[in-house]
Amino acid sequence: MDLMHIPLSELSIAKTNVRHGVKKADYEDLIPSIRQRGILQPLLVRKNGKGYEIVAGRRRYLAVQSLEKEGLEIEAIPCAIMAKGDDAAAVEASLIENIQRLPMDDMDQFEAFQRLLKEGRTIEEIANTFGVTEIMVKRRLAIANLAPKIRTAYRAEEIDGETLRALTLASKQQQKDWLLLFEDPEQHAPKGGNLKRWLLGGSQISTTNAIFDITTYKGEIVSDLFGEESYFASPDTFWPLKLEAIAELKANFEAQGWSRVEVMEQDQRFNEWDYEKTVKKKGGAVFISVSDRGEVEAHEGYLTRADIRKAEAKASGTANPHNKSEKPELTKPMQNYVELHRFATTRLELLNHPQIALRLVLAHMIVGSNLWMMKPEPMKAVKPEISTSIATNPATTAFEERRKELLVLCGFEEDRSELVRPNGDDYSLAHLFALLLKLPEDDVLRLLALAMAETLACGTIIAEAVAMTTSATLNDWRPDDIFFDLLGGKDVVQAMLTDIASPAVADGNKGETTKVQKGIIKDFLRGTNGREHKMDWLPPYFQFPPKSYTERGGTGCGECWNKVAALFESINT
Repeated sequence: MDLMHIPLSELSIAKTNVRHGVKKADYEDLIPSIRQRGILQPLLVRKNGKGYEIVAGRRRYLAVQSLEKEGLEIEAIPCAIMAKGDDAAAVEASLIENIQRLPMDDMDQFEAFQRLLKEGRTIEEIANTFGVTEIMVKRRLAIANLAPKIRTAYRAEEIDGETLRALTLASKQQQKDWLLLFEDPEQHAPKGGNLKRWLLGGSQISTTNAIFDITTYKGEIVSDLFGEESYFASPDTFWPLKLEAIAELKANFEAQGWSRVEVMEQDQRFNEWDYEKTVKKKGGAVFISVSDRGEVEAHEGYLTRADIRKAEAKASGTANPHNKSEKPELTKPMQNYVELHRFATTRLELLNHPQIALRLVLAHMIVGSNLWMMKPEPMKAVKPEISTSIATNPATTAFEERRKELLVLCGFEEDRSELVRPNGDDYSLAHLFALLLKLPEDDVLRLLALAMAETLACGTIIAEAVAMTTSATLNDWRPDDIFFDLLGGKDVVQAMLTDIASPAVADGNKGETTKVQKGIIKDFLRGTNGREHKMDWLPPYFQFPPKSYTERGGTGCGECWNKVAALFESINT
């Protein structure tokens, strides 16, 4: 390697430089030092035609260029000349310098590692050269499987790292579908956590939650391209294997000498305030909790507080269940007599405290009791495409954000899938009731609205009654491709074209296929192909009240709305 001074005019940045494509130059910090002392560390260059290209030292070169434009006289700068044609060594030199100087983003490293791979370097050699793991190199190279437009969007900072990582879970078709939403200004492309739900259809059971041999799982496993996250695509296939593994786990604890091993109801939380730590020798039990995401936790050495009280009473001699001659103070009929009289006066007094009743209602809705058992509306779609559309609805995103905020008020985790999750446990009910009594009125009302919204039945008269009384609108919704795919009937599409365009336009295209007519409607929605932009147009199905285009009706919501309107009218007259 030769060392020589080369005029600035004979230098250019090599394409092998890992930051060759980066527009933003961050060399301002070098200018004071170079102005005072010159370039102390030679640039790494190689011969290229009549001049030399810079393999490593891009920032120093740009800093010197900047100083020359300011009027500083630059004769030549020191350079170390590499052997001709060694592209792999050139990329290595550039990458090593940049990794030592600043942490490059995923895309910088991907492009550099990819060039090294094309130059014949193995993954092991790349990892050893730069002191990183092979899996890190593989993760960066895996970005190649993402659509070029997605990589460009990440480089332009139009999407963040979380969204990029989620997109590595997507198939090629899903990437195309997402890009259609992302590139359409009238659509809302899901990002981050919402994107993951959009891709997986609500099922997010991570393979890290498996306590069985994954090779026994016969369904599809969806993995991200970084090799960090993977999910079971079929919950119906996952759960039988999971339950079998939990039974085996229970048997293992029993074999270890635990006299009591209890598997809790699925998604029933292990609340430590209900238990006390108790060693195995003193009767401590194992409680195995299972979440709806497939997470399993074994809580070793606990007893319920009720069990503790019984044990203490037995030890002190105040209770002896085996002594049949010792009777409770009150007979069962007398207990019933006392309970009913106490309840009668309590029930009457509750009428005088509506604010307490409000909080009690809310606690019952969320936790349930032996008389209450609410359940959230599942919003079950008959086609996967409909689930996709609902996931991208702005109202869905806004609802989930509001729910996260309100869950914190109850002490629940932000990622809890819903507020209302009844288990009928009296202690949990009392605990939540006590918490709600401390909350201000506004917070209680907001929680009540969320609980009611979650348990409002879809496609019913009461749903339309709520829409009528709250003045609901769908102003943020826009027809997507799924809407047009599901739309059928020549007469319906013809009527829709008349509605959004004009009778003249509809009559002029009456002989066209429904596909062509739908395309014209889309042109009006997007303002393309010379059509007037009707971005605020809503089909009558999504208006309040809803209407239909034909006398056949059958819109469901419209029939419910009419019944509600007639009912309200009769009550108000």
